[in-house]
Amino acid sequence: MSADIKILSAGELQPEVAVVVGTRPGIVMFAPIIHELRRRGLPHFVIHTGQHYSPNMDAEFFRDLELPAPDYRLEETAAHRTHGGQTAHMLVGIERILLERKPRLVLVGGDANSNLAGALAARKLHVAVGHVEAGERSFDWSMPEEHNRRIIDHISDYLFVTGDKARLNVEREMVRGTVVITGNPIVDASRQHLEIAQKRHGVLASAGVQPGAYGVLTMHREENVDHAGRLRDGLAGASAAAAALSLPLLFFMHPRTEKRLSEFGMSDWARELPWIRPMAPAAYLDFLAFIAHAGLVFTDSGGVQQEACIHHVGCVTLRNNTEWTETLEIGANRLAGCDPKAIVAAAQSAWRAARGWVVPFGHGDAAERIVDYVAPLLTRIEGGA
Repeated sequence: MSADIKILSAGELQPEVAVVVGTRPGIVMFAPIIHELRRRGLPHFVIHTGQHYSPNMDAEFFRDLELPAPDYRLEETAAHRTHGGQTAHMLVGIERILLERKPRLVLVGGDANSNLAGALAARKLHVAVGHVEAGERSFDWSMPEEHNRRIIDHISDYLFVTGDKARLNVEREMVRGTVVITGNPIVDASRQHLEIAQKRHGVLASAGVQPGAYGVLTMHREENVDHAGRLRDGLAGASAAAAALSLPLLFFMHPRTEKRLSEFGMSDWARELPWIRPMAPAAYLDFLAFIAHAGLVFTDSGGVQQEACIHHVGCVTLRNNTEWTETLEIGANRLAGCDPKAIVAAAQSAWRAARGWVVPFGHGDAAERIVDYVAPLLTRIEGGA
């Protein structure tokens, strides 16, 4: 083996955890875990890959979640516009940090490119990988997120799954790592952060809406907004559904969506849709308050589907599939794709439905369960990674 090819031996590893984040949903998910690591005084450090990054917004975001600034932040990640280029840039940066710090465990969470880069960097160095929110599947191979989550699961040593459905998914795939049912820390995060939001923000009044008397709309996934017809149909369907229910929609416009509307010559059309009120992207705590008090949510975001379910708000998903199939089974969510008639029908069904479902993502103690499992790993050197 060339002397230039570096792996880390078990004896070199230090008793600390590296936490890799890079997207705002990922930071939200890991906030309770970081708080729990800090509460117990367990050695750890945080790497921000810069996948979603703006200096002012990120600083405010970490302050809102009462988190310290990341220990490391990769530069210029957002300048790489392809999946391969972005992942490669993050892989190199994370590897450099891991070679410096030599942690015993790297934690990644979810299915973004940041998580794949973190898991690959650790795996190649023979550092153990823990995957939070493992085992989720949309079974849609056209989605980059589906590629990422499957690859990460198969190179992870520890798979922290939400429940039995995710456990069965990875067991059917015969993953190598240890599967641990912990619940999902998004429940911990969403409930904890809503408490902070309600103490510090009067956002509904500032937007001129009342609890339960408005809807929330988000649309940002590339399979939707990068196609003019799908983008137009999705927004037209949401507008028609809002009209049918007399429910004004607050449309929190993702920068990607706004850019595509402009490129497709649809900006004026979208701003003139009846019942839809375009809004600038909201700070996380503000946005969480809007979701928790909405009458209905329309989205193509996996994280927004989860948070709507957690706060017992009906959801219409503007996709033909979801990784959160549990939300469909309990009646919290409906798939409509971007077909306007299907969106209207799904919205009417969700509006009439009972909302007393049991949240299927755990009981709000996932961070504690994950750290319970992680803590002994810091005092035990694994034989061969």
